[in-house]
Amino acid sequence: MSTTTLFKPLQVGALELPNRLIMAPLTRSRASQPGDIPNAMNATYYAQRASAGLIVSEATQISRQGQGYAFTPGIYSDAQVQGWKQVTGAVHAAGGKMAMQLWHVGRISHHLLQENGQAPVAPSAIRSDTGESFVVLPEGPARVPCDMPRALDTAEISGIIADYARAAKNALVAGFDMLELHSANGYLLQQFLATNSNQRTDQYGGSLENRARIVLEAMDAIIAVAGAQRVGVRLSPHFTRHDIRDEQTEAIHLYLAAEFSKRGVAYIHIAEPDWAGGPALTDAFRKQLRAAYAGRLIVCGNYTADSAAARIESGLADAVAFGRPFIANPDLVERFRQGAALNKPDPATFYGGGEVGYTDYPALEALA
Repeated sequence: MSTTTLFKPLQVGALELPNRLIMAPLTRSRASQPGDIPNAMNATYYAQRASAGLIVSEATQISRQGQGYAFTPGIYSDAQVQGWKQVTGAVHAAGGKMAMQLWHVGRISHHLLQENGQAPVAPSAIRSDTGESFVVLPEGPARVPCDMPRALDTAEISGIIADYARAAKNALVAGFDMLELHSANGYLLQQFLATNSNQRTDQYGGSLENRARIVLEAMDAIIAVAGAQRVGVRLSPHFTRHDIRDEQTEAIHLYLAAEFSKRGVAYIHIAEPDWAGGPALTDAFRKQLRAAYAGRLIVCGNYTADSAAARIESGLADAVAFGRPFIANPDLVERFRQGAALNKPDPATFYGGGEVGYTDYPALEALA
């Protein structure tokens, strides 16, 4: 089938995107130490991929408490803001647009990453038995089981909402065009949404509306900073990794979609669950989502150029995000346009390291 629909411009909130190919958020664990500070190598990497309609940054912790993996960047210190300015400056100079994904991992963490070796926080004191953190041990970096978290006190939640607001302000100072609230993939906000990881009895637990409360409070906080037309959100209904089991996953995500629509949120970015072992989203649910939400829908999950075009032409998405194809193909948009072969990504270089497997994948002209 024709893929020309992928290259049509798209208005997403305040931004006019030149095409409908989005670079998905991709954790690469290459921030400078100490301080988890973005650097010149990160700027090169993102600028190489500036032909994407929109780049969504790697997940970026809003606080030290929100970190679950070593070498991931933050957006809570002045040095981090200055580091991100290098990145957005390089992307803008290359003609691109960039959103920052705001992240708190919740229980998917370890005391070695926390201030003064404290326990990670979560809606309830329930450990993720299969979740792993990436930490630096005396013998070197390693994946380790997550620690038992402590349950957040009700009074602490306003502080986390304030962290989201501060991170949003910092991201705008750093030059980002949009913000994406990370409410997916089994991290803190989805831990509040899910029926098995949220056993609270206060206003943040129990009913569907209560479990969704923190997500809407975080959304309202960043809208107050940036305006709804510069804010999107990532969701992952039916996500099953990190020991997430939600008996009301479709209902709570449709409720959130309707609430985001009321607020004029620019886009919802759906991380489809089947890549991670969950069930495929049904067309019935996709249609319900489209009916509940008036903004732009972005989908992400093992799409090809052909399947992405088909999804958009079906009316059930407006744009498609690509992850691993953008890792290995800085010029993915042009390769799709030409129908050219794709470089294969090297999983051994996904997390941590330097230029190898990061900025050294060749573009088409380098292969000519």
